[in-house]
Amino acid sequence: MNSSRLVALLILLPLIALCGCEGDAGPAGPAGADGNDGADGSTSCLDCHNTDVQNAISLQYVRSQHAYGEYVEYTGGERRASCARCHNGAGFVEFAETGTTDGEILNPVPIGCEHCHTVHTTFEGTDFALRGTGPVTWIGDVGYGDTVGDFGDNSNLCAMCHQSRRAEPNIAAPGATFDITSTHYGPHHGSMANVLNGSLFAEIPGSTAYPTTSIHAAAGATCVTCHMSEYADGVGGHTWWPSVSSCNDCHTTADFNYGGVQTEVQGLLDDLQALLLAQGVIEFVVEDDAYEPIV
Repeated sequence: MNSSRLVALLILLPLIALCGCEGDAGPAGPAGADGNDGADGSTSCLDCHNTDVQNAISLQYVRSQHAYGEYVEYTGGERRASCARCHNGAGFVEFAETGTTDGEILNPVPIGCEHCHTVHTTFEGTDFALRGTGPVTWIGDVGYGDTVGDFGDNSNLCAMCHQSRRAEPNIAAPGATFDITSTHYGPHHGSMANVLNGSLFAEIPGSTAYPTTSIHAAAGATCVTCHMSEYADGVGGHTWWPSVSSCNDCHTTADFNYGGVQTEVQGLLDDLQALLLAQGVIEFVVEDDAYEPIV
């Protein structure tokens, strides 16, 4: 066979294959197994994956301090393993999934959607896919009592970070006096979950018993019920700014200073600050614009 015929044959073979003969259809195969009731792309997935919902949540999020706040400064602290688990997204994911952060996170990023939320679990409209909603071990009690807090809802995810990272000193040495050797003495600033749950505070001996929980937690008012109420006027939803309207589900108030409690507490804090200054325990640090322990 000469080369020109060989070339022609090679060109014709694919064409012959494409024009293959089609005979009568064979018998139908056995019926497949019934599928599980699951997601319907026109319903469940679109509960979240549609432009209106995505835009609404994104616009709420950019008003939050999770998107921008004092912690999103990239000054170095957010990279350390002990800080990264709450102060940047990648560190939080590692902590939520493994219970620890193995080392420094060199590229800190703000906590966003993909950090609090994970892959789907049920693929239904009620699938919020949060990284964790179970009871949370109080960090300040690890190695002592290892007690846990449980708000019974998605607030447990908030409590993973919004709690004190250090033990109350009397846990290790009841009744002792303490030398302050670090500017990081005392509870971490974000101890909201401890306050809500009424857990792990320095208790001063006296005739008044300390409560085992807070009034709000006992009444079912948790992080999400107050901070993620229906979004309106720039608050609620994924801004995480609380709304007075959510307070009025239980109270009648025009602002957050219900019953003058905020005024009372601020007065007590001012008194405490004056006493600590007089005792030489704290000083005002201009560069930090804050009062800090003298070490």
